[in-house]
Amino acid sequence: MSDVFAELVGQEEAVETLRRAATSAAAVLRAAHLPPPVAVSAVADDEEYDDLDALADAADVADATADALGATPDAVGTDPGIGATTVDPAAGMTHAWIFTGPPGSGRSVAARAFAAALQCVHGTGCGSCPGCHTTLAGTHADVRLVAPEGLSIGVGEMRALVLRAASTPSGGRWQVVIIEDADRLTEAAGNALLKAVEEPPPRTVFLLCAPSTHPEDVSVTIRSRCRVVPLRQPSAAAVAEVLVRRDGIAPDVAQWAAAAAQGHVGRARRLARDPEARQRRDAVLAVPRRLTGVGTALDAASALIESAEAEAEASVAEIDAAERAALQTALGAGGTGRGAAGATRGSAGQLKDLEKRQKSRATRAQRDALDRALVDLAGFYRDALASALRAPVAPVHADTAVLAEAGGQKWAPEGALRRLEAVLECRAAIERNVKPRIAVEAMMLSLWRG
Repeated sequence: MSDVFAELVGQEEAVETLRRAATSAAAVLRAAHLPPPVAVSAVADDEEYDDLDALADAADVADATADALGATPDAVGTDPGIGATTVDPAAGMTHAWIFTGPPGSGRSVAARAFAAALQCVHGTGCGSCPGCHTTLAGTHADVRLVAPEGLSIGVGEMRALVLRAASTPSGGRWQVVIIEDADRLTEAAGNALLKAVEEPPPRTVFLLCAPSTHPEDVSVTIRSRCRVVPLRQPSAAAVAEVLVRRDGIAPDVAQWAAAAAQGHVGRARRLARDPEARQRRDAVLAVPRRLTGVGTALDAASALIESAEAEAEASVAEIDAAERAALQTALGAGGTGRGAAGATRGSAGQLKDLEKRQKSRATRAQRDALDRALVDLAGFYRDALASALRAPVAPVHADTAVLAEAGGQKWAPEGALRRLEAVLECRAAIERNVKPRIAVEAMMLSLWRG
């Protein structure tokens, strides 16, 4: 790997921001070990004085006692009157960041890459040093990742994380906490995180990933203490190029998968590689043709729910089995020693807790699978609406463009728009914890009635 940001597709502006911040963070660390600052102009002729040293000295002159994680200085640099160059304030480092963007834009990828750049021994995110390698591999001792297995992140987990994050970095650089899906923090968990963000431990950096900075996703108080890095949906061409270059997928297949995935890199890779994923997509796109009455609408809803359940069960079955086997082994299952029987009798509670966590994870996986199906269905009705309006845009689903065009002619723009809104409302209802079957059945009836 040549660079930690290589996996971030179509996010040039965000990458540039993160590179500058990583360089500034490295400079802060180096400044902490330098003698009292010297004006940049006074050492301009010193061949061993490099740019990173200059940046470190400049940061130290700007605010010798400021905690680099507390706030970004208004300006980083020495007095222009003595000949030093003022550093762009945007290059400053801060203690809390929020990565926002639509699904598939690479929020968690960006957070992991930035964490690797902060742990990079060169301060640039080289991608080859031990700091970069272990961070990207998920084994760095000073990088902690929180990814909700269930529908939310609870206060107990967040308090434990904040407590661990207060420790001194074992590697001497930064203690980094990455919170994927920060929009799934419970209110109590958000309050626990807020206390840590308001009074950050030295050298601790919080990286939050969320769809947006809307108060429903991230509380206003947390947002006000973080620097936002907005990510955009990558173009189909950028996604296709990555699939060809990195995954060795044929160009025509890559282009089709990138368009069908609507800029979602992971889904595009899945469609290009997994025949079962393509079959599930084909079944979803066949729904509009099946809606000929109330009975067929309810049958289509059942088929969609059952498909999502089967996909979710397949995705978590192996993990669930491995976790259960590991816990049973740890509790002495199969043992013959004197204390084996007692240990087995006391294991019921822990097995019950594991089953509860696994059930929550299965529910999350089912909803994610259902949401992917709804996104595909929304793409079809979007194509129908574009056809009805004769909009000069490429279809999302090129393989069903003829069917979408026929639908657009039959329904007219108003009918196509109502159907698209029905799909989007179903997604929103499920997000509000409406029972998926009820939401999908209501959607199917709305699609049939138009």
